[in-house]
Amino acid sequence: MKAVSIEAGEASKAKRVHGVNRGISVFDLILRIVALVGTLASAVAMGTADQALSFSTQIVNFEAQYDDIDAFKFFVVSNSITCVYLALSVPISIFHIIRSRAGKSRVLLIVLDAIMLVFLTSGASAAAAIVYLAHNGNTSTNWFSICQQYTDFCQRSAGSLIGSFGAMALMVLLIILSSIALSRR
Repeated sequence: MKAVSIEAGEASKAKRVHGVNRGISVFDLILRIVALVGTLASAVAMGTADQALSFSTQIVNFEAQYDDIDAFKFFVVSNSITCVYLALSVPISIFHIIRSRAGKSRVLLIVLDAIMLVFLTSGASAAAAIVYLAHNGNTSTNWFSICQQYTDFCQRSAGSLIGSFGAMALMVLLIILSSIALSRR
């Protein structure tokens, strides 16, 4: 009689672990989709940042575009590549909902998520440094703040950083969730 109750207890524990892993997998899917939207919005916002100013006459125009600065180009590329990766990882996340005990694909996602996190962090950090210089300038090197003249460009480029840094936080959570699900397997 005791052996039967122990086996029944182990079976219920296995069902609880399976249910928790399924819940983690659903949350993983939701976080991936939100991070995908954040990186896509950041890439589009920065990629369309553009402002032209007339100088004394209508003949001479000064224009600020994202592709004038290499750090902004890298930001758009890193967000775009991370967005594509997240889109391609959604089916694997759906697979984890169906088969919550899958282990090798979770390890693969942890490694790829970490690589994409580093890539996204480097792009966002480079763009954040340029946005900081655009807003504050650097008086010791005579770099003046351009955001007093190009307000729309600066607001758009600074706003695009929000989605990227939010996606970075979500990528950290994805790595933690996948690690938890893997350890509970």
